[in-house]
Amino acid sequence: MLATPSETLACPDTARQHRLAAQLADMIPGAAAIRVSLTDPTQTWPHPHTIAKGAGGATVELSRTTARVAARWIMRIWPDVNWARPHTFGIATATLTRSDLVGGGR
Repeated sequence: MLATPSETLACPDTARQHRLAAQLADMIPGAAAIRVSLTDPTQTWPHPHTIAKGAGGATVELSRTTARVAARWIMRIWPDVNWARPHTFGIATATLTRSDLVGGGR
């Protein structure tokens, strides 16, 4: 793929994002969005924090392992994002948005 003068790819690799969305949909049935940050309120150091929400907005329970794996997979697709701020990955759209800017981040 050709790169622009700024060394960024001319078009984003959306195939990776869609594969991630499919994998997360299989791994977390019923989840519509996954909120990720490095500000786990139970830890004093940066630590992945994940909250999954269903289509109706209800929280989907995650095991500790599933939460960490989902957070790490999402963070690997977008390594340049400031993860100190929460971001939400929409499974249906395979897009990442800053969630602290929309609706107070909750």
